[in-house]
Amino acid sequence: MNSLAERLVSVIPSPRQLKWHELKYYAFIHFGMNTFYNSEWGTGKEDPQRFNPTELDTDQWCHTLKEAGMKAVILTCKHHDGFCLWPSKYTEHSVKNSPYKDGNGDIVGEMAASCKKYGLKFGVYLSPWDMHEPCYGDSPKYNEYFVKQLTELLTQYGEIFSVWFDGACGEGPNGKKQEYDWELYHQVIREHQPDAVAAICGEDVRWCGNEAGHCRKAEWNVVPRRLSKQETIAENSQQEDNTEFRERPITPMDQDLGSREVLKDEKDLIWYPAEVDTSIRPGWFYHESENDHVKPLEKLIEIFYNSVGGNASLLLNIPVDTRGLIHEADVQRLKELSSYLKKTFKECITEKAHITSLHAQAEYPVQHVTTRNEDYYKAPDGTEADTICFAFDDVYEINHIVLEEALALSQRIEKFEILAETEEGEKVIYEGTVVGSAKICKFEAVKTSKICIRVLESRVSPTLRFVGIYTVQ
Repeated sequence: MNSLAERLVSVIPSPRQLKWHELKYYAFIHFGMNTFYNSEWGTGKEDPQRFNPTELDTDQWCHTLKEAGMKAVILTCKHHDGFCLWPSKYTEHSVKNSPYKDGNGDIVGEMAASCKKYGLKFGVYLSPWDMHEPCYGDSPKYNEYFVKQLTELLTQYGEIFSVWFDGACGEGPNGKKQEYDWELYHQVIREHQPDAVAAICGEDVRWCGNEAGHCRKAEWNVVPRRLSKQETIAENSQQEDNTEFRERPITPMDQDLGSREVLKDEKDLIWYPAEVDTSIRPGWFYHESENDHVKPLEKLIEIFYNSVGGNASLLLNIPVDTRGLIHEADVQRLKELSSYLKKTFKECITEKAHITSLHAQAEYPVQHVTTRNEDYYKAPDGTEADTICFAFDDVYEINHIVLEEALALSQRIEKFEILAETEEGEKVIYEGTVVGSAKICKFEAVKTSKICIRVLESRVSPTLRFVGIYTVQ
């Protein structure tokens, strides 16, 4: 490679990562023994007879998520207490020894069927830490046990889009710390679900670094490979249940993971995009006392803009209550968020514009940015700055612009600004850094007949696959 920039753009996503990038917004469902013990972390000593949802309806879950505009869902199939929501052959600590459907239930199976019915992709959360299993801490034996359960989930429930490995790692009953065989776990995923991403303690999707919904000002997908070391991820993950951890922001030292300055001396780089996981309530599991503490609409909008609109995906947790339903308060807030997003992004006027670029090339015409598909605009290599203009025959009042890069060619844009032609002349209405999978640019409403996106700095050359210009609603 002739330059640092060329080396950085040579790092690109895998096909499964590209598919994952398209999802952007999806749900976490925390449901299990903790739901019935009113706790966040169990002990592994819970009585399966307490697990008794009398109105459980996975169709209600999936209908709610679909109406909310989500495209996928990840279910906590086994949390740290070791209780399984499917009748695993390898433990008695599961739904088969609960009153639910007289021990004949399989909530993972029901959820997979409902996802198929409502057109949602299905993912599984499987906690490596298991406080119930006696062999936990006997590393070879537990790894064999864990792989058997992982294989059940990957072979019995259809297509899986994500396998979510939590970073928590506690002590086993025998006082030994479990040494997880991550390489083996990933081999099993690749064997049975080659299109599934391995998340958090995985090789495909990176934990954003907090559970409060805080995001970086400039989130990069190309980062040092050392950030994917499972041991490091586990050390930085939650090691005990406490409210302070769930509200902790990203530390200043972790703000910049992928700028040229940070990466210039790194020898080994990977495509490792961020996922922002946070809960719609203070806790991850359902607690009746939190029914009046669902996050305000304004907070959810802020999180959505900073994550989905900041080159990350949003994994929003929605707990299921003791009935086996998503509570009415959560359903209502999700409807409010969906209504806001539908209204805000209702009218895109990009296709009405006469579009030009300073460095046009016939092979990648700038007109490709009007629709979301595999086509894209790309400036010639070596052109690190560029200007794309959208001229309209009429004056429009706008307050949102959405930018998306062609990630198949890596992440390139480092700094940009947006200008609008107004009655007072041309003025800057937005200044930004990275774009990535999506950048939602919100600004004070302006009446204009011409918008220009000026890329000030990029790696080798900028790309854009979509530009959405939205009118005030």
